[in-house]
Amino acid sequence: MDGFHKKRPGINKSALIIGRQPIIEAIQSGRPIDKIFFQRNVSGDAIGTIRQLAREHNIPIQQVPPEKLLSFTKANHQGCIAIAGLVQYMDLQQVIDHVLGNGETPLFVILDGITDVRNIGAIARSAVCCGAQAIIIPDKGVGALNEEAMKSSAGALEKINICRVNSLMKAVDTLHLNGIKVFATEMTAEKFLYEVDYAEPCCIVMGNEENGVFPALMKICDEKIKIPMAGNFESFNVSVATGIVLYEAMKKRITAT
Repeated sequence: MDGFHKKRPGINKSALIIGRQPIIEAIQSGRPIDKIFFQRNVSGDAIGTIRQLAREHNIPIQQVPPEKLLSFTKANHQGCIAIAGLVQYMDLQQVIDHVLGNGETPLFVILDGITDVRNIGAIARSAVCCGAQAIIIPDKGVGALNEEAMKSSAGALEKINICRVNSLMKAVDTLHLNGIKVFATEMTAEKFLYEVDYAEPCCIVMGNEENGVFPALMKICDEKIKIPMAGNFESFNVSVATGIVLYEAMKKRITAT
């Protein structure tokens, strides 16, 4: 399938949901939606309905100028266009309940500010291989789970729960309320990754390679961990680093049984 606009690779024409009623029907039918674009100052009862449904289903909304929507399609869009997703997003608490209900020990991953979809795909692949049950992403500031991400994951994004939340801080609160410890990766941490207990319910927070984990998020995590490095090179690629931490977690869980 050809991309609908050369400047927006990875999103196909078939992913466009154009117009007010089609968007309402798509959300109500349970179709996954990555984002809704509203033309600035658009109004009307249907727009209000879409906003309400977006809030209920945690779908990001972006206000854009008319030119933006015209770059997507020349069709009559009625001031709104949605991008259909390839992944069905899950509610975090429901995923926790499901994992615990199956008698499993939660092993989750939080992605903070990771925008490269190839990294996200590779992380999903490592997560599935190492027995993680869920990846938690924010509704903004993260790469789209598009076809490129799917390809990089070798299908793993379809085999793991993806929880999209409007606040990673609130997500950590939810994890804590369910007895799940949160370990954040940080190059200057005092503890090495092998010095924490992965046999207990836990979640690993991975930040982007430039800025790391957001400071406020780092502050509420239970432990900070780092990966040993032989040299003085900057750091591992984030997908490689995630794979290393998850492999350590899997190894510890295997030896603990």
